[in-house]
Amino acid sequence: MEKISVVQWGTKHGHARGWLERLLESKKIVFHGIYEPDVKRQNQLIESEDKIWKDAKWLKTKEEFLKNKNIKVVFIEESNALSLEALEFCVKNNKHVMLDKPAGYNYEKLLKLVKIATTKHLIVEMGYMFRQHDGFSRIAKWSKSGKLGKIFMIRAHMSTNLPEKNPVNNEISREGLSKFRGGVLYDLGGHMLDQICWILGRPIKVTSFFKNNNSKNKNFTDNSVVILEFENAMSIIDIAAMETAPPARRFEVYGSKGSAIMEPFEPAEKIRLCLEETFENFKKGVNTITIKDVPRYHEPFNIFINRVLNDTTPVRELNHEILVQETLMRAIGEIDEKI
Repeated sequence: MEKISVVQWGTKHGHARGWLERLLESKKIVFHGIYEPDVKRQNQLIESEDKIWKDAKWLKTKEEFLKNKNIKVVFIEESNALSLEALEFCVKNNKHVMLDKPAGYNYEKLLKLVKIATTKHLIVEMGYMFRQHDGFSRIAKWSKSGKLGKIFMIRAHMSTNLPEKNPVNNEISREGLSKFRGGVLYDLGGHMLDQICWILGRPIKVTSFFKNNNSKNKNFTDNSVVILEFENAMSIIDIAAMETAPPARRFEVYGSKGSAIMEPFEPAEKIRLCLEETFENFKKGVNTITIKDVPRYHEPFNIFINRVLNDTTPVRELNHEILVQETLMRAIGEIDEKI
């Protein structure tokens, strides 16, 4: 079986280590190494006690892989501020890309790069790792199939606990994220928008409320609420940066014939499914469904590599990837509201 050659660009994204584990373990690829343009960051990782960074091969320049036609795929794990710069180099050099969330901070530039990638028949897929999550997958299936009736409300809570500063990687800190409008919402909101827009489509109106309630850096949004209005539904997302660990991450969908509530979704445990009438093996009334807690990156990794090798149908089309980023940029006020 053909093996595809892969490189990881960057280590400053919060998911960098998780994807690297898959790149090192996978038998489906040839992993050529990590390119980290920040030499200080690279040395810090190599000298750390975490063996995974010591075992990896490090590339000195981006030209080592960009000009190598045998290397087909790049996993971009750059900081949010530099991810689109990395994407531009990759698509201009004919690489398929797994781009970690969110899709940068310049929406117009993203659209231009996606257009180039499409013209070249390159894959650009976002690293939203809940797409194969057992609970989210079930709820989306029930919602989109009409089993819950007409969906009128989705509520999503995905808070975290960020340090003021992070000496290991300050990009993942309140100070590091303060350069972005929306702060913690900008960083994490795409995960919930990915699920909500998959179920309900494009919101006709997005209204956000941002507060700094607990952080020393007053430019940082540490407490956020976003209200999405659809033609026949609403959705509320709340994300904060100072919730006690482990956070009570929760996803709720309410329809005219039933509701599905999942808490927590990390680690995945159960769904409370309440039904007006029986369907499949689920009874009228309350059903408690145990869901599988699967590793974050395993299935997304396999699906993406299979797309590159066999040109299979994506789990989310490119227009959905664009919709999620557009909605996020609307939420943080980086692009104008469009009705």
